[in-house]
Amino acid sequence: MSLELDERYSRQILFRGVGAEGQKRLAAARVVVVGCGATGSAVASLLARAGVGTIRIVDRDYVEPSNLQRQTLFDESDARESLPKAVAAAKRIATFNSQIVVEPQVADLTPANADLVLAGAELILDGTDNFETRYLMNDYAVKHGMPWIYAAAVGSYGITLNVLPGATACLACVFPDSPQGTFETCETAGILNPAVNLVASIEAAEALKILVGALEQVRRTLLSYDVWTNERAEIQAGKPHAGCRVCEAHDFVHLRGEGRPHITLCGRNSVQIHERHRPVDFAEMDARLKAHGTVRHNDFVLKFWREPYEMTLFPDGRAIIKGTTDTGVARSLYARFVGN
Repeated sequence: MSLELDERYSRQILFRGVGAEGQKRLAAARVVVVGCGATGSAVASLLARAGVGTIRIVDRDYVEPSNLQRQTLFDESDARESLPKAVAAAKRIATFNSQIVVEPQVADLTPANADLVLAGAELILDGTDNFETRYLMNDYAVKHGMPWIYAAAVGSYGITLNVLPGATACLACVFPDSPQGTFETCETAGILNPAVNLVASIEAAEALKILVGALEQVRRTLLSYDVWTNERAEIQAGKPHAGCRVCEAHDFVHLRGEGRPHITLCGRNSVQIHERHRPVDFAEMDARLKAHGTVRHNDFVLKFWREPYEMTLFPDGRAIIKGTTDTGVARSLYARFVGN
């Protein structure tokens, strides 16, 4: 390790849990951060400053002004230029640590590209906004024996889980099926940046333990904390659950693409999301969406207008989104306003 690097990481090397050998392991490590919103940008920044040698950042979205309240790798110029988040993050990391490698990938993680996007990494870090992608990461990680960390934040609440395939419970052990119905999102419920930074800091700390080989120190619970109400909870996740579809049966339905809602082009400049397992309460959705656009509904359909898009939502969760033929944009809008 050069004198310059030794000085850069000197305070971290002094920490007994890392030391010089651990710092060398971090320099040789390769991680992938899937999603570079609030949690993803915070954890990528922390790991870059810690000297993780290669960080691949995967995100399909672009920087918007509303991101700046909590997404720490972006600034006003990124929002003005609508830079892809992965590209903007890589540029910003280079300004404070030019000695590591950052690989930006402007992409949506899907079953079709999972091998390309995730291959070569030794740890997957969750910065996404939907369970569909998390179950896909879980399938991939368990299949390939690769650790990954689940993390999420909304409102004042954060939650995280470490998955060490074969040694701990996986996401499907804890949540065998994707939650049904509609859920609060950052767009509809808001979010406090301390909640983001708390869960990202915990995720980064657990990542450092894994990367330096301190596996005995890795937390083996599902941890949740609300920074506003001070409520804290932990659920034991120290071993795989008997009968788990993923851990025990190795039935990787999400990796095969069977867990994804069917999405098709629908007419002129429209995309249809065939989500038929999500009962929607129109009155609740109306109340949540009215701050973000124009909303009207009856017993049969809800219409939501947010320029330049129009979303038509049906009672079974199906939606038609007008104003785009990009299925990635349609998926993002659905996740942001209806829920993941």
